[in-house]
Amino acid sequence: MKVIIIGGFLGSGKTTTLLSLGRHMVEKGHRVAIIVNEIGEVGVDGETLSGSGLIAKELTSGCICCTLRISMEYTLQTLEEEYDPDVLIIEPTGIALPLQIKEHVALMGLSDLSFAPVVTIVDASRFDVELSQVPKFIMTQIEEAEILCVNKIDLVDRETLVNVTGRLMDLNPDALIVEFSAKSADALFMRFIDLLAGEGTARQVGENRNSIELSQVSSYSGKYSIDTHGLDCDSVSTMLLRLLEEIKEKIEHINPLFIGHVKISLSMGKDLVKGNLTSSQERPSVEMLASPGQDHGHLKFLSAVTQVSKSDLMHIIDFAISSNLVRAGIIYEPANPRGLISITGTKN
Repeated sequence: MKVIIIGGFLGSGKTTTLLSLGRHMVEKGHRVAIIVNEIGEVGVDGETLSGSGLIAKELTSGCICCTLRISMEYTLQTLEEEYDPDVLIIEPTGIALPLQIKEHVALMGLSDLSFAPVVTIVDASRFDVELSQVPKFIMTQIEEAEILCVNKIDLVDRETLVNVTGRLMDLNPDALIVEFSAKSADALFMRFIDLLAGEGTARQVGENRNSIELSQVSSYSGKYSIDTHGLDCDSVSTMLLRLLEEIKEKIEHINPLFIGHVKISLSMGKDLVKGNLTSSQERPSVEMLASPGQDHGHLKFLSAVTQVSKSDLMHIIDFAISSNLVRAGIIYEPANPRGLISITGTKN
């Protein structure tokens, strides 16, 4: 089984990269399984991947290079026994250290394992901000990569792209560097796939590190049960965009240069609407996807941002979601075991 570990900071485009990669490999006849690791108690990306027809397992409530090693080992063994994939793609949380994950997987005693070069994805549109917000963590991800992917090249001009690539070469002269936009499975992306055919040789130097502490990122996640009667994708998309704009504005009051990822998805049976916010520098975006339809009638959210306290993040997220659901006249209630809020909306 070939193991591909795709790392990168929050919002760098790992899931989009993984989707394009997984689909390509399935088309080539590979049996592909995916493990997605979310830092929060509720995951969002696993549903996105399953809706695309890929075999995906989700690990939540921690980082697989720190607190979820036992869960990771169990999941790997289960996938091997039940599905027997020849390619396993691991998408760790954006505040994980991919090389440390490789070391842990290598020690699990699974048979016939090989590793592709360790991948770190860099967002070309916000590289300077990442280095200013979490310099030590970003430097570690870059320095330990064997392949550095400069993603979102469609969002920057040529001068910026040349500058980012040149700085990455200075920081890690041994890494292979490829530039692409993960949304476009074009020739540039195919070059990245070709590089994955190689064998990874990097080894971790020194003791294990707690990546969550190293990143100093606050996170918060949860889930609401939603009455989807009468809802349609267009109205939900409009609501999620407005909701994310409000979250962005409130977080900017605390940290004008925040980066991270706020993900919100609302499932309505066969339709899944997903919203994303990755930094103060970008506008929120919304996409409509196919849903696996296993757990419709819910809204899930996952937030993780830099230099904002968890209490502030919780207040911002809870108020924005509840007020927008009330404004839209949607009946809802918290579905998180710990409870989320005390306000309940009613449908007009």
